[in-house]
Amino acid sequence: MPLLQSRVRRLASRRVLSTFYSPLLVNVAFPLIKNARRQRTINQPVSLSGFSYWSGQDVTVEFHPAPENTGCTFVRVDLDSRTLIPAAVQNRIETPRRTTLAAEGCSVEMVEHALSALAGLQIDNCFIHVSGSEMPAWDGSCRDAVQALCEAGVTEQDSERETLVVDKVIRVGDEQSWIEARPPATRMSTIAYELNYGPGPIGHQSVEFAFNPERFREEIASARTFLLESEAEAMLRAGIGEKATYENLLVFAEDGPLGNSLRFPDECARHKILDIIGDLALTGFDVHADIVAYRSGHRHNTELARQLCEVYDTTCIQGQAV
Repeated sequence: MPLLQSRVRRLASRRVLSTFYSPLLVNVAFPLIKNARRQRTINQPVSLSGFSYWSGQDVTVEFHPAPENTGCTFVRVDLDSRTLIPAAVQNRIETPRRTTLAAEGCSVEMVEHALSALAGLQIDNCFIHVSGSEMPAWDGSCRDAVQALCEAGVTEQDSERETLVVDKVIRVGDEQSWIEARPPATRMSTIAYELNYGPGPIGHQSVEFAFNPERFREEIASARTFLLESEAEAMLRAGIGEKATYENLLVFAEDGPLGNSLRFPDECARHKILDIIGDLALTGFDVHADIVAYRSGHRHNTELARQLCEVYDTTCIQGQAV
């Protein structure tokens, strides 16, 4: 894979200066540190509605401020118990093509887009009230959630946010698809993703992203979920995705997206970065690393999150009572 290898070399040689990460994060001797930044939450509640891809449910989501050290926690408000489901990697259960969390016999599906919106904006503490078992699809990206959270406003809290500085390569996957976290080459975390669908409308895409919240809003948040027309037809035959339209899902026929146009030439690869940001949020801390991925998906991403927690002997933040 010469293209990816070339890109990794560029990541290693780049020297990007940014106020996003403190100079104290470079060449530290221990991986989990504080003093990087202060924790943040939203100023006021904000609500969004939509339907879910898989179940077709009409769903309302409310983002609420949360105390420091709470983390992000889903609350099933449709249940009498108002079950709390912390966004922690140990609560992840296996489901195809999406990230699902479960606790106390309850679950919430498709959490990755909401978590990506929160992590991308560096919102660390939030209660996410959801009126069903699956998060809404919105337009296939997390743009609507990002806009709503920005309208709610963000405030700093007193406690410091922990940051894990990766000091060794951690790799998940095989030669066909993989993701790895590398020690950071600069003061800014980066994600490089290579997508390879072979000959066809999606083809071969690659994208690099140097993380900060403003760039996340501009370059990643609006990248949408995608699939091939053959995959969409198979899902419909199985009774899945019946409410989805070309307006909230990129469906690729032989000559390109059906009934829609791309927001970026490499929108599919950008959406994969959106997913990685949401899935790695399950660690419960900031990850300062160079992330490099080749054809990885939610299973790889969340397994990397789990290994990061295990290798550095950390415990993901648990939800507190509402």
